[in-house]
Amino acid sequence: MRFSGLLSGAFALHVLLTARCMPLHEGRGLMKHKEPPGLSQIPHSLSEKRRDRVPHPQDTFKPQALPKNEPQLNTQLRNSSGGAGPVRCGVPDYPDQREVHLSSHPRQKRFVIFGGRWPKTDLTYKIQRFPWQMNEDKVRRVLREALKIWSDVTPLTFTEVINQEADIIIDFARYWHGDNLPFDGPGGILAHAFFPRTHREGDIHFDYDESWTVGNELGTDLLQVAAHEFGHVLGLQHSLEPGAIMSPFYSFSYPLQLSEDDKKGIQYLYGPRPQAPLQIPTETNEIITSAPDACHTDFDAVSVIRGELFFFKASYAWRIREGRLQAGYPALASRHWRGIPEKIGAAYEDKKGNIWFFEGSSYWVFDAEHKIKGPDPLQTIGLPVTDIQAALHLKEHHGHYTYFFKSGNYWRLDSQENSVDTAFPRSIQQDWWGIPDEIDAAFQDAHGFAIFINGRQYWKFDSVQRKVLEGYPRYVSADFFGCSMP
Repeated sequence: MRFSGLLSGAFALHVLLTARCMPLHEGRGLMKHKEPPGLSQIPHSLSEKRRDRVPHPQDTFKPQALPKNEPQLNTQLRNSSGGAGPVRCGVPDYPDQREVHLSSHPRQKRFVIFGGRWPKTDLTYKIQRFPWQMNEDKVRRVLREALKIWSDVTPLTFTEVINQEADIIIDFARYWHGDNLPFDGPGGILAHAFFPRTHREGDIHFDYDESWTVGNELGTDLLQVAAHEFGHVLGLQHSLEPGAIMSPFYSFSYPLQLSEDDKKGIQYLYGPRPQAPLQIPTETNEIITSAPDACHTDFDAVSVIRGELFFFKASYAWRIREGRLQAGYPALASRHWRGIPEKIGAAYEDKKGNIWFFEGSSYWVFDAEHKIKGPDPLQTIGLPVTDIQAALHLKEHHGHYTYFFKSGNYWRLDSQENSVDTAFPRSIQQDWWGIPDEIDAAFQDAHGFAIFINGRQYWKFDSVQRKVLEGYPRYVSADFFGCSMP
């Protein structure tokens, strides 16, 4: 009898766990929620796309606080910046899902495909509704950037359409929204997408109630989540490689780029990007000026932008990712930020992901590559001087601060008021011991140290100990560009 009771208990637990992992059916456990203005349910027309296959959804989750010892059985993604141990996506493996091994070696990383792909490479997309936290232009730019990481390595092209049928339909919805996969308000489920060759192929839904943002850690980064969901809608399942865009674990990481596993997976489905035909140079009367040599120059400004390090000199920019100078650089800075001045005196990226440029008596503000302000006079933010030499945005354990430096003095920006604190200026030597009075550029590195540059040398400053680290100054050209020591 005791053994029989144990078997009955085990069977009951198995049924309970299975029920917890199954998607809910529409109408079961339905809760009434008030829709925000303009967000009534908009059903997709059956004429927009073929709806003749069974759905295979992918949910993207963000961690939530759970009662102690509560089993985490739902599909969840963990923010890799901290918190509890990793929580793996709980979506079951489908019978026709395939692991693709590119090597006979048992430890070779492999991507996972679902079994379908689009029969064409020129795809269209449509945005049904937008989140309230961003304007429509910004959302469009973010989605274009998320699609570009896939089109850069494949023959795929993506074109937004407005008043016509589309292959990919993007929507921001709340709670129950017509696909038997309800959202759950802030936190929890972030988004889900449907694979090719399913009855809702091409649909991507984002939870309207998330704190959508981009380029910072203040909310849920739309760029990261969108890139992941586009991978699903193109045919990729979750990757088995940690750190891949298709990994089932949400993380905030810039710059956004495909892992080798992501790249191999998408190219298995669609092939590599065709090589551009060789361009034969033709004679021209255009005068081409030479960019300065990074091994033998100083720099006007330096800033970390979307996780990449940009050095500025005259009208040129150098772009360094993961310690390596990127191909095609130096390039004209106006290639990225149309409308900035020929020379930049200082630059920084704020906590919202906006990029500020300073020169002379003016400043400019860009959202990614789109100018949203400027030129505006420095007096509008309370700076009583012109020709700022360096700007430093410093993230510390107790908050974000922005500092401006010039001729031995510095000012601090009140980010709430967007104006310089009236208790400044203060002396550099009073609060930044060991840093020279004249600073050409400044930025915070990936380890939290403040880097100050003067001429061709730089100092690494510990903002907790309030002092320069031993062994500095060192040479910028050697440590950042791999040049031989001067």
